Amino acid sequence: MTQNTKKFEMVIWDWDGTIMNSTPTIVECMQQSCRDLGMPVPSDQMASHVIGLGIIESIRIAMPTVAEADYPLVLERFRHYYLGKDHELILFEGIRELLSDLKANGHILAVATGKPRVGLNRSLDNHQLNDLFHDSRTADETRSKPHPQMLLELMEKWAIPAHKIVMIGDTTHDLKMAKSAGVRAIGMTYGAHSTEELMAHEPLACFDNVDDLRRFLME
Repeated sequence: MTQNTKKFEMVIWDWDGTIMNSTPTIVECMQQSCRDLGMPVPSDQMASHVIGLGIIESIRIAMPTVAEADYPLVLERFRHYYLGKDHELILFEGIRELLSDLKANGHILAVATGKPRVGLNRSLDNHQLNDLFHDSRTADETRSKPHPQMLLELMEKWAIPAHKIVMIGDTTHDLKMAKSAGVRAIGMTYGAHSTEELMAHEPLACFDNVDDLRRFLME
């Protein structure tokens, strides 16, 4: 293991748009849910912007004219469409191998996601990734991003200081969360937010593919 790899005892991952190539599907399901209910349909940009937040926070921001009393209707429609496509989702190329190699090198691997627990567990099972992660936090168990509570809980449980942790994500929500927790971050530009948006939050680096991320973490 090289010096650069030793910098990070724990590597914490966002899920949708970072590990799972799910951004277009989430956007489509969100928009179709609104069409079904006769509600204003968020643009591609707005729908992708809220990916990574908890679902209630996503609705509040992406669909500001929807009454809170109607949130359950949106949730029901979204879950209907998403569950119909969940089995079609794939991992980004090279992610499984990178996770396996990082774990073999002794890193603690965790997930911090806006997904609910049931959704994360289903995805972990579908893609047989349970054995690669030591821990995880979901938005229905703790505070939603960009609040740092997910990271703070993981730091406390594993007794790893902030400077020994890196957060990897594709949205500014991930990078804001990391900064608030005092954790360094890496942005992945193949997900929901642009390189310019990510770089504005001063990550260690931004990468547009897993091969470049691997070289940074493993060289």
